[in-house]
Amino acid sequence: MTKPSLPELLHAAVTAVGGTERPGQASMASAVAEAVDDNAHLLVQAGTGTGKSLGYLVPALAHGERVVVATATLALQRQLVERDLPRTVDALQPLLRRRPQFAMLKGRSNYLCLHRLHEGVPQEEEEGLFDQFEAAAPSSKLGQDLLRMRDWADETETGDRDDLTPGVSDRAWGQISVSSRECLGATKCAYGAECFAEMARERAKLADVVVTNHALLAIDAIEGAPVLPKHEVLVVDEAHELVSRVTGVATGELTPGQVNRAVRRAAKLVNEKAADALQTASEGFERVMELALPGRLEEVPEDLGYALMALRDAARTVISALGSTRDKSVQDEDAVRKQAMASVESVHSVAERITQGSEYDVVWYERHDRFGASVRVAPLSVSGLLREKLFTDRSVVLTSATLKLGGDFNGVGASLGLAPEGTAGEDVPQWKGLDVGSPFDYPKQGILYVARHLGTPGREGSRTDMLDELADLVEAAGGRTLGLFSSMRAAQAAAEELRGRQDRPILLQGEETLGELIKNFAADPDTCLFGTLSLWQGVDVPGSSCQLVVMDRIPFPRPDDPLMSARQKAVEEAGGNGFMAVAATHAALLMAQGAGRLVRATGDKGVVAVLDPRLANARYGSYLRASMPDFWYTTDRNQARRSLAAIDAAAKPAP
Repeated sequence: MTKPSLPELLHAAVTAVGGTERPGQASMASAVAEAVDDNAHLLVQAGTGTGKSLGYLVPALAHGERVVVATATLALQRQLVERDLPRTVDALQPLLRRRPQFAMLKGRSNYLCLHRLHEGVPQEEEEGLFDQFEAAAPSSKLGQDLLRMRDWADETETGDRDDLTPGVSDRAWGQISVSSRECLGATKCAYGAECFAEMARERAKLADVVVTNHALLAIDAIEGAPVLPKHEVLVVDEAHELVSRVTGVATGELTPGQVNRAVRRAAKLVNEKAADALQTASEGFERVMELALPGRLEEVPEDLGYALMALRDAARTVISALGSTRDKSVQDEDAVRKQAMASVESVHSVAERITQGSEYDVVWYERHDRFGASVRVAPLSVSGLLREKLFTDRSVVLTSATLKLGGDFNGVGASLGLAPEGTAGEDVPQWKGLDVGSPFDYPKQGILYVARHLGTPGREGSRTDMLDELADLVEAAGGRTLGLFSSMRAAQAAAEELRGRQDRPILLQGEETLGELIKNFAADPDTCLFGTLSLWQGVDVPGSSCQLVVMDRIPFPRPDDPLMSARQKAVEEAGGNGFMAVAATHAALLMAQGAGRLVRATGDKGVVAVLDPRLANARYGSYLRASMPDFWYTTDRNQARRSLAAIDAAAKPAP
């Protein structure tokens, strides 16, 4: 029997998921197949509606080697495992004459821990463990959630937090889960044979396709202990998010509360001298943090340096003592000791990293209204790490609707540690960029309106002219507005102002769960939804409920963002343009994502309104506009209002 061709396989898969074949999807599948066969790397920009999941799944499954697919969002993971993969595998099985297996794999803390559930949580003040189910009042929300999770534990097959509906708070979940550092290990745990996290790993080892998230991919790359099974192909979907997710995993943090917890957990398990030294170091650190002012620390201040060295040394002593002493009077000593060890090791590693003072790290103080001050450390860049860990020993395909910024892939490529496309060299990963376009006719379906007449937004102060413009546009659109704001304060101010001016419902992020807000927004065309960062990327509302997307200003990073400003400065010191490489790239990515909320289906029409004149007037404006969908462009406010009114009228049902 002849081997089925890629077009045949793609046709079977698209038919099975009830989709439509797109030229862009076929081009993508062909390029992915070529990259995988040649063990090469590929960056693919595939616009919304291209069907990019099948564009990489079909050639990867046809190749026959194990593939890991890493996504940024839970929604896409679920779509792949619950919809795209089952149907695709069913459709391809008769043609491939084999049935590819697939599995989902996440970090350990995403799975219910049976040891925690049955044996209890190590107690902070007293020795031993306590039964969290007894301790929480059954009438409290926490108590009810714990009882519901205990019932769920008897019926779940996966133990995966995301299969628990409705979900529970982080605090409730923390009572029945452990981090990888706190885990006893399958061989030492009484429940090792039934462990959900271990079963997920075993399934992944047998699977042809392993679906995971960017965070686990980062942990796998950074920590050197392989979490993912060996694989020949890596697909990074939603790849525009990868750098920030890897940065998040590589960031360390210390707070007085976290250090106090480590002291309490270890105190009963080590000798008095070691416990006292850690307690004294903890108090010294807390005193320093009381005076901490937010901002970057170009050099570690002397008082913080001494406090961290004392913490590091005391933590090291406690770690040695924890490993060598035993205390049979402590109930379930292994679990209590493991949790204490995890807490103290975490304190030690961050304190040591900051005191070592690498030129490749950025250190800063942060203040949080609820949690007080913290000291944080993050890598100045993750590009070297990604180049070394991501692009060796396997073919890598990175895809997203937004990878081509300002007209080419080199900006995103540089952030991933890749030299400009076509650069040759011994240790230079070779890659190709491909833009397969979009099935949408952007110039006919959408308008990009820039409010050129408005004042330039300042750092502080109210923007009365912007709020007037926003109210006029919302009125013309008859609601149907997704408002994307650069800060929560701006979103709240706009919601308050518009609620005072008109009757239509204004939903505000934070007043309800994100899923609920999006559901309510989609259900009522008269409604507006205002919010900040997660709305710029996470909203998929096709149809007439979203016909106006408003951005209050260009979303540059805050000038006082320690990590972004440090990265900008480093580029400038190396002779580059720090503003364009860091701030403008950050803004371009978000604006491309934000503008992508407007047209989600072939029948969608609408306006993206940017209420920041710099997009029209500033030198960098053309770079930002070139990163957005190719909408028809205008700065004429009357044209924008007329178009919105016409789109609104067309969307209303006939009387």
